[in-house]
Amino acid sequence: MQTPMSLLSKYWKIGVSLLFGVAVFLFWWLACPALLSFQEQYQLFLMDGDYIGQLLAVPDGFARCVAEYLIQYYISPVYGALVLAVLFVIIQRLVWRLMRCAGEHADVHYALSFVPSLLLWLMLGDESVMLTFAIALILAMLAMWVYELAGKRCRPYLILLCIPVLYWMAGPVVLMFAAWVLIRQWQVSDSKWKGFCIGAFAVICAIGCVIGSSWLVPYPLFRLFYGIDYYRFVEVYYWMFLITMVLSVVIPAVMFWVPMLRRGRITGCVEAVILLAAFLLLRPSFYDSRKAEVMEYDYLVRCQNWGAILAKADKKTPDLPMTVCATNLALGMSGQLGERLFDYYQNGIQGLVPPFERNFASILLTGEVYWQLGLVNNAQQFAFEAMEAIPNYAKSCRAVKRLAETNLVNGEYAVARKYLQMLQKTLAYHQWAERTLPLLGNEKAINEHPVYGRMRQIRLKNDFLFSERELDKIFGQLVMHNQRNGLALQYLLAAPLLNRDVNTFMNYMIYVDGLHLGYRPRSCQEAVVFAYAQRKQRPPQGYVSDMVLRQFGEYVNIYSQGGKDAPQLTRFKNTAWYYFMGVK
Repeated sequence: MQTPMSLLSKYWKIGVSLLFGVAVFLFWWLACPALLSFQEQYQLFLMDGDYIGQLLAVPDGFARCVAEYLIQYYISPVYGALVLAVLFVIIQRLVWRLMRCAGEHADVHYALSFVPSLLLWLMLGDESVMLTFAIALILAMLAMWVYELAGKRCRPYLILLCIPVLYWMAGPVVLMFAAWVLIRQWQVSDSKWKGFCIGAFAVICAIGCVIGSSWLVPYPLFRLFYGIDYYRFVEVYYWMFLITMVLSVVIPAVMFWVPMLRRGRITGCVEAVILLAAFLLLRPSFYDSRKAEVMEYDYLVRCQNWGAILAKADKKTPDLPMTVCATNLALGMSGQLGERLFDYYQNGIQGLVPPFERNFASILLTGEVYWQLGLVNNAQQFAFEAMEAIPNYAKSCRAVKRLAETNLVNGEYAVARKYLQMLQKTLAYHQWAERTLPLLGNEKAINEHPVYGRMRQIRLKNDFLFSERELDKIFGQLVMHNQRNGLALQYLLAAPLLNRDVNTFMNYMIYVDGLHLGYRPRSCQEAVVFAYAQRKQRPPQGYVSDMVLRQFGEYVNIYSQGGKDAPQLTRFKNTAWYYFMGVK
């Protein structure tokens, strides 16, 4: 019977690998669900023979096919984190297998087998690094392991077969395999010259495959050498790819020369501590906190989790254009924009609807604002623009879904059917497409739908010239068309306030009062008091609450004595007056 110590001595490496997998899983599930959602929404993997055939027709196509299929599971943070945890552990175990093949004392340096996985962990902090590289790395190391398992007589034939196949499946990581063959042939061959010649032949074949493929596929040579789908921006080479590939070969290979150490456990512990410390020190530089913040807000907007957005804004005031936009949208959707407009940083009317930028990472969020307002055609335009702006020319499942919805609301059923049939071929949106297809042509069902029925009621049916400089007039048209469009009503009154245009605000406020909606939130009352004070008048009795009148009197006294730099004014930093006077 084995004792606990003997079991620990036998299985400790598996335990450490599993612990590493758990750490990866918890990190991506709890800390970075927004980054997983970002990757999932900017691709559209169709489980269709034609689409898969297009992927497999180019180098690294198989790795991209596998990666895009797995990314579909990112729709759920739990499944997405589990996918990454499994891939990271596979890479780590493959590196260790190669270390064992190269040196019998590799167990002492087990910590070094985590280096490529940790580098990949750092790299994935860049949202433009594609999962294709991780799959390609696994395929390359699998080929290296198969090479080690093959007999000496089979290896030359394996090289001839493996290099072109691996290149077409995984791309330029074939150079890793060729480098491994070169090093290992030189290490273990009886004749160093013969081993070097075989290894050099493998390297030449690998380079020849890359160069030769440029005659078969419509890609420039430089893209074939750094991977067609390793990085989202097609003209950028990410230097960490090369470092990871080199270390994935070098770390196992050097085990051939590493001698047996008397204090193996101490050496292994020291290596583990150094590796962990280096990872923790480097991680912040690979994760852009500002980008991550925008992704988190976009993710919450996509989930329509308005409460979570406001809770996040309460912890840290949003100050980026897209985060301010998301916060205002959350306030509006929860009916709090008028009451809490100045509780957060504001950067003008672009805080309601940011100006158009041909940036795929922000267009969808702006399109979501137009959709919730009822500007269906503008939401459709932004969905198109978002897909056209994706740097690697991929499609977006989130944009395609929105295009299906906008065409459904507009009654363009043939176009909506086309998009829904595309989503039917996906894993994550198949059921949604199946539920939505019966709505096509069914006017009664659409009008009774909680989302699409509302959109048909609040959308503008007449064409008009859209101008980002006159957004307040667009909001006004939405309110005139349907007075129950609460978001448009809130935006209509907030727009002139954020522009510090008190006169226009008063005109809009008079119009809203004429609708007898009873809408007089705090920010509007503060603006009314300010407007009447400029005329040296008092607002009508009962129009403004006593609390607002009292606070305004205190504000005026402090301002008249100390100017806008008076420190006591910070008490009023969440008021319209503080914003109007340029203090905020």
